[in-house]
Amino acid sequence: MAWGGTPLLMGILNVTPDSFYDGGRYADPSAAVDHALKLVEEGADILDIGAESTRPGAEPIDEAEEMRRLIPTVMDVAKVVKIPISVDTSKAQVARAAIDAGASIVNDVTALRGDALMADTIAQSGVGLVLMHMQGTPRTMQLSPSYSNVVAEVAEFFDERLRFASDHGIARTHIILDPGIGFGKLLENNLDLIAQLHTFTKFGCPVLVGISRKGFIGTLLGRSVDDRLWGTAGAVSSAVGRGAHIVRVHDVASMRDVVTVASAIHNRTISFGREQHA
Repeated sequence: MAWGGTPLLMGILNVTPDSFYDGGRYADPSAAVDHALKLVEEGADILDIGAESTRPGAEPIDEAEEMRRLIPTVMDVAKVVKIPISVDTSKAQVARAAIDAGASIVNDVTALRGDALMADTIAQSGVGLVLMHMQGTPRTMQLSPSYSNVVAEVAEFFDERLRFASDHGIARTHIILDPGIGFGKLLENNLDLIAQLHTFTKFGCPVLVGISRKGFIGTLLGRSVDDRLWGTAGAVSSAVGRGAHIVRVHDVASMRDVVTVASAIHNRTISFGREQHA
């Protein structure tokens, strides 16, 4: 996959009964396939399929239940789409089964900390990997998050996780970094991370942001999750202007327009700056 041009759109496909926005809508494999095709038609560059909710307060599910929800959908979607499929899981056995079913990226919200076998699974398969920062677990992460300097601490986390991945044979060229907006973060932490997103480009890995319809947008606007589309557009535009390579969104068609315009302005600004210093 090529980086450096217009940022890519990762379309969200949840096959969960309890995700914060679309839980239960696509639990049936046929409904999931239909939605996957819709996301591709709208312009998704990657599909991210998840079978275990990681919303604040979510309880974990066992491996067998995650397999039951996830693998049939991955298999069916892989038959009808040509874009890469990412699976949102922190369990090595689930990741292995999903890779065998057609996934080519593992989106691990624990950044290889949730399952001791995950690093070797990724290294042996050669698939892409998303390393996401999270303070705590989904069940506890929003109880009392605390940072002295959230941007510096997330950067330190990425540095340590990249070294860990390298030690286990995972090539840096296969890794994507996600600062984990909303995962153990207060409102001001989320805003700081987006405002200083360019900090994380120093690692030489693509930077992914998941900001679609999240709670910090609701806090700023006083709106429910169903009424956060325009707030999401503002956050996506800001993230693109600060170096995001991938944005993970529910509303692909709308955010495709936002990303296209924001990227064109951002790239023009960079070119203008170079001309000024020529």
